[in-house]
Amino acid sequence: MPTATNPTAKDAARSVVDGHRDALVDLSHRVHAHPELAFEEERSSAWVAEALAAGGLEVEAGVYDLPTAFVATAGSGPFTVAVCAEYDALPGIGHACGHNVIAAAAVGAGLALARLADDLGLTVKVFGTPAEEGGGGKILMLERGAFAGVHAAMMVHPSPIEREQMTCLAVSHVDVRYTGKSAHASAWPEQGVNAADALTVAQVGIGLLRQHIGATDRVHGIVTDGGDAPNIVPERTAGKWYIRSRTLTSLAELEPKVHRCFEAGALATGATLEIVPASPPYSVFDHDAGMVALYRRNAEALGRRPVDIPRALAERSAGSTDMANVSLAIPSIHPMLGLDSLPAVNHQPEFAAFCATPVADQAAIDGATAMAWTTIDLATDETQRRRLMAR
Repeated sequence: MPTATNPTAKDAARSVVDGHRDALVDLSHRVHAHPELAFEEERSSAWVAEALAAGGLEVEAGVYDLPTAFVATAGSGPFTVAVCAEYDALPGIGHACGHNVIAAAAVGAGLALARLADDLGLTVKVFGTPAEEGGGGKILMLERGAFAGVHAAMMVHPSPIEREQMTCLAVSHVDVRYTGKSAHASAWPEQGVNAADALTVAQVGIGLLRQHIGATDRVHGIVTDGGDAPNIVPERTAGKWYIRSRTLTSLAELEPKVHRCFEAGALATGATLEIVPASPPYSVFDHDAGMVALYRRNAEALGRRPVDIPRALAERSAGSTDMANVSLAIPSIHPMLGLDSLPAVNHQPEFAAFCATPVADQAAIDGATAMAWTTIDLATDETQRRRLMAR
């Protein structure tokens, strides 16, 4: 069992995070200023890994066949806790989901826990996880063995309001492609097969389908290729679509209905259809109640106030994350750091701006401290430690 006492360890952890405050804020702002898309986070992942290596963690980069993934390790205790860092951005609007804050908070927690790991009987791992916004980096790492031997996992995430956990929907990501036949759109239109029309028919079908899906079901997408010129019948068109539902079971029921809408486009026009999964499906989140309670207590001790909202409202504003798949395999938490940004919300340019403000900087520091304190509680509470190690 660990030899460090809880208050002493927590004071030490907070001191380390506070001592690295300027460096953590600088890291957050650098990542924010240089947004990189899924699986292309070369600078961001390197900066995060370098910060951990400078703090004494042993870093392995390019792990699990993912060039922008890494694992940083400290300590050699029997109880292993993972902290997940994200750093990918969104197309067009950069860090409008605040992954720069997530990265800085993960580094802060890792640096704090590295100093205490052996005294607490801990092995601390900070995972650099690419492609949360599409691609499922954590799922790929999970499937390839990254989380083997981990007893508990955690991360924090910026949000307009403070919450102790994220309400999460299962999601399927698909690329849709139609192939038709080009022709002169005025002289010989009858010789063409209009692939763009196929996608139009599909979108109309999806719009009508929305009358008959569940309250928490979502279907949304974009057209990524609509043809080359107005006077050429489009021989191809393509789009990216997300299909979401409350559970993996209900998602499996919804997907064929959406696919039939795409099939209708092909049937109506004579185009051929290809539906390709763009990433592994993201699951629902199984929040570990014991870890959630400890995190909430620690967040409140730092002056943060998680907001309790009705379930229906929470589900109405639910997103998805590949951390959910980790939670099905390992006890996990995913608290939300409130930035008091309303009416700006995630995936808006205005929210991206909030993620490089003093409020976001403090959220990163508090998130790092709260995760470190929660890990200390898990390591020093004999009941929690035994429960998690038994899993």
